[in-house]
Amino acid sequence: MLEFKFDTQLLIEGTGLDEDAINDYFTNNFKGDCLLAVGDDELIKIHYHTNEPWKVLEYCASLGEIYDVVIENMERQEQGLQG
Repeated sequence: MLEFKFDTQLLIEGTGLDEDAINDYFTNNFKGDCLLAVGDDELIKIHYHTNEPWKVLEYCASLGEIYDVVIENMERQEQGLQG
């Protein structure tokens, strides 16, 4: 059993995006692991394992437009099922 079962990935498009501030917000406010928040001030790629992907979506949507959203259940994948 995985500690954090949802692999959450998305892109944020906006202005004045700050990957360091986003990393800090995730670290201080969300439970999860495998955080990747990289990009520039107009586009950030997010990858994060969590049990509460809706919180990630809500926060990221507050920063700009989100798209290419993928949320996969890694426990299902581990069992050979579609994620």
